[in-house]
Amino acid sequence: MATIKFSIEGESINATKLEVQARQFSFIVDEPPALGGNDDGANPVEYLLGSYAGCLNVVFHLVAKEEGININSLGIKASGDIDPARLFGSSRFNRAGFQSINVDFTIDSDANESVINELISKVKSRCPVNDNLSNVTQLNYSVVHSAVTA
Repeated sequence: MATIKFSIEGESINATKLEVQARQFSFIVDEPPALGGNDDGANPVEYLLGSYAGCLNVVFHLVAKEEGININSLGIKASGDIDPARLFGSSRFNRAGFQSINVDFTIDSDANESVINELISKVKSRCPVNDNLSNVTQLNYSVVHSAVTA
């Protein structure tokens, strides 16, 4: 199967706010006031948690359907702790990102616990966002244009 390319484009509105275009959708990324923003949108790490939960949701239902498992309802809560020391430059040793991410599923299904645990294992192995969070992903950077002012 051929690869599928996904992309977004963002335009900086100010130091904490980015307007993002993804296909025909747009959304705002901003920080809460405690981090210098106006709280005009979720912040970057909240979007990361949301995209992880969204991907888990899609793959959960996909795999459940393939396995013939009836899911009446599914709730997904994702959370994690970040130590802001590296972000704010007061430490070079702490991670800038999540120390860990916790995912809680609330599932209404007639399947037993063993079947649900096997389903979750399959979901984790097939979820693209889980793969990106669990494994090192090559990141490539380039500057398209950099204007120098005198």
